[in-house]
Amino acid sequence: MKFLTFLTLTFMVTMATFAQTLERKDVPLKYQWNLADLYGSVEQWRQDKAEIQKGIDEIAAYKGRLGESAGTFYKAMSTYFDVLKKYYKYSEYATRLSDENLKIGANQALSQEASALGTQFSEKTSFIRPEILNINSDKLKNFFNEEKKLADYRMFVDNIERLKSHTLSEGEERILASFNLPGETPSIVYNIFNNAEMPNPKVTLSTNETVELSAPAFTQYRTSEVRSDREKVFSTFFTGYSKFQNTIGSNLAGKVKNDYVYSKSRNYATTLEYGLSGANIPVSVYENLISQIHNNLPTLYRFLDLKKRMLNLDTLHYYDLYTPIVKEVKMPFTIEEGQKVILEALKPMGEEYLKTLQKAFDSRWIDYMPTAGKMSGAYSSGAAYDIHPYILTNWTGDYESVSTLAHELGHTMHSYFSNKSQPFSNSDYATFVAEIASTFNENLLNNYMVSRAKTKEEKLYLLGSYLELLRTTIFRQVLFAEFEWDIHKAVENGQSLTGEAMSDMYYKLVKQYYGNNEGKCVVDPYIAYEWAYIPHFINYTYYVFQYSTSLIYSTALAQKVIAEGKPAVDKYYNILKGGSSDYPIELIKKAGIDPLSSQPFELAMKRMNDVMDQIEALLNEK
Repeated sequence: MKFLTFLTLTFMVTMATFAQTLERKDVPLKYQWNLADLYGSVEQWRQDKAEIQKGIDEIAAYKGRLGESAGTFYKAMSTYFDVLKKYYKYSEYATRLSDENLKIGANQALSQEASALGTQFSEKTSFIRPEILNINSDKLKNFFNEEKKLADYRMFVDNIERLKSHTLSEGEERILASFNLPGETPSIVYNIFNNAEMPNPKVTLSTNETVELSAPAFTQYRTSEVRSDREKVFSTFFTGYSKFQNTIGSNLAGKVKNDYVYSKSRNYATTLEYGLSGANIPVSVYENLISQIHNNLPTLYRFLDLKKRMLNLDTLHYYDLYTPIVKEVKMPFTIEEGQKVILEALKPMGEEYLKTLQKAFDSRWIDYMPTAGKMSGAYSSGAAYDIHPYILTNWTGDYESVSTLAHELGHTMHSYFSNKSQPFSNSDYATFVAEIASTFNENLLNNYMVSRAKTKEEKLYLLGSYLELLRTTIFRQVLFAEFEWDIHKAVENGQSLTGEAMSDMYYKLVKQYYGNNEGKCVVDPYIAYEWAYIPHFINYTYYVFQYSTSLIYSTALAQKVIAEGKPAVDKYYNILKGGSSDYPIELIKKAGIDPLSSQPFELAMKRMNDVMDQIEALLNEK
């Protein structure tokens, strides 16, 4: 059920939580999504369950028969995807209904019921991939030549076949799969220790308030306007991690060793190759990302100089980085005002895109208001292939609400156009391209808002917020990606990997990225332990780099759309309408940029420097 997992990982974007006081019954219908587009009632929903269960049994009847003939193979594939499509609609309704109010036990039960049916589907269809692998490649090729309707399933089969050399025998696969359970242990241990059992240090602030520095408290107080408080918070928080660097380090080293064993067992040269193989991303993409960001460190250094100037500091320290360079400006928006701004900002995308946005607004694809028990945050889900995507958001009436909606609408347009343009079997898309569509919208929105800012303060706020986004998402995440690569290479090269060694490796990288030796930003020694605070290293493998690549590529594509107009928009639709009809790298190339070249980095860095030019011009005016 890779597709369903992908939806969860990609679209459940966690945002800031806030007080939820409204009752759902008090929210006008126009601000609620319309789940009746899926099912008119729970009773209708239940009727589909019997059909899906019947379909699952029909798929299971093809076990051992996939290689019989082209006709049998086609019937098995079409049955599998038809039932899967029905299941996604079925699951979509239950999950969206549950998210309306997590306090309603009956709706939670529906969601659990759908999940149980999904498990049954997975179990009874698990024979398909290994059985396809056992069919001779030439025989499969003949199947596709004989039965032209099999073309819809070409990519599905290609994805299985291309990994054939990395797929083991049935017995070996069973043994390797049995290690998935203990393989989760490092992540479980870290999350329990980091969130529950590790003692939180305390710090006394300039107000004489004593604060216990949990992770959320650290996030809150690291932005303090009082510099001595920021320094205390950083020093105390990361010194706390230093006391456990060897314990956390040993646990992370265990996870990295697990990654290495899995990759080696599957005949991959490196863990990186294994980690990128699922989406068929070349290792050179990762290598190019690291080298290009190293080449563009002068742009980060320029940002650091600008930040030092705007904070009026003689010397910039690492603990100053999270202090906003401009004060927040109140920019209130009603939902209708936000919709209008988004439509105006995305005009460069053309009539088809704008009409679809308007349809999303008018036809109640979006659930806006924070209400009692509602799922916090924001997400977009495009699982209902024959219906339309749904967006959950929690509108607070500020610019952040508008930006979040534009972001989620990027996902929604991606899902809508892929579903409309591709057969269901090719309608999903890889994480590697998923965040391009969302951050592309944010780029156009920021460009529009800056051009129409009413005051210098508004313009500075918009530019400054965008600049911070570029710094944290591009440079900070690539630093994380390089550290993750370094610790995996250490294990692959037979080197010892201790917590102390990780701290040394991390500290060296941070000093390089932030220009410690060039006098750009002082990286105090306790920052060496920051790696122990980042959960992505233990919970994922080679995932964080995609935050950077997505924003780099989307920024480059947005710049091309602004500069070139319709020809660039037409190319960009290769991503929006592409689904999984081709591999992510090829879709991005068709959209007009080459991920293996320096082109997208040059465009993204030019954009970052242009923003700094505008800020400096405004500062010089004042």
